[in-house]
Amino acid sequence: MASALLHDYLECVGLPDGGRPDLDTLRRLHEAHVAAIPFENLDILLGQGIHLEPDRLRDKLIARHRGGYCFEQNALFAAVLLESGYTVTAMEARVRVGATALRPRTHMVLGVELDGQSWLADVGFGGEGLLEPVPMNGEASAPSAGITHRVVEEGTLRVLQMRQASAWEDQYAFALEPVHPVDFEMANWFTSTHPQSPFVRTLTVQRTTRAVRYVLRYPVYTEIRDSGILTREIARGELVPLLREVFLIRLADDTVFPALDNATAAPGSQAGAIRLTQPQT
Repeated sequence: MASALLHDYLECVGLPDGGRPDLDTLRRLHEAHVAAIPFENLDILLGQGIHLEPDRLRDKLIARHRGGYCFEQNALFAAVLLESGYTVTAMEARVRVGATALRPRTHMVLGVELDGQSWLADVGFGGEGLLEPVPMNGEASAPSAGITHRVVEEGTLRVLQMRQASAWEDQYAFALEPVHPVDFEMANWFTSTHPQSPFVRTLTVQRTTRAVRYVLRYPVYTEIRDSGILTREIARGELVPLLREVFLIRLADDTVFPALDNATAAPGSQAGAIRLTQPQT
């Protein structure tokens, strides 16, 4: 019989059962998670903070149908995988995408051991992250919405790379070392409170399906498909309806985001033109 956590989680992500702890089930859980539980940092922008206690994660991401960022998403997913019988290791990563200097280890990832092979699972990297786990042997994943991933060796590190056009690009690097919850608490505090953290400065929401990757980095909204990339700026009045209809996040219509609504001249106050670009192959 499934535990209360597993029962509630499977209902939240729309799966009828957990299945056996094998690769097919792991893939099914991973894909269902990123489609049903959005990546988002709204609580930081609402001044409510990010809390990693298991009961609070379960309440927020499952009971209240909200989302979260890497520490929340992967902590919940790790708990579900452990309940399902998997061997899971939590690890820290340094994000490289867009970096011009060495960044701190502010991303949480999961290693899963199955039949003598290591897999990277990560439901907390947003719209350009993994749809399903990838092996840590350099083998590329199947493309989803025009994006392919692989994990390669770099000395003692492993590096997740993404290919959307013709070249592979580093996403993040991690060491194969287990990390304790107290270490993630420190990284979470930095990520959710430091004035230069992108999660303090930018409203970010993302949701991934096999057909479409939805990305909102306010005020820019993007849909990534095999056929092209659709991008436009949204007006402030579109924000809450978009969160509800596209990202499955239930917020009151009169929700106030102080960082957005108290600005004297809010950027993106008018909807921008739609721009469609074709991805490189």
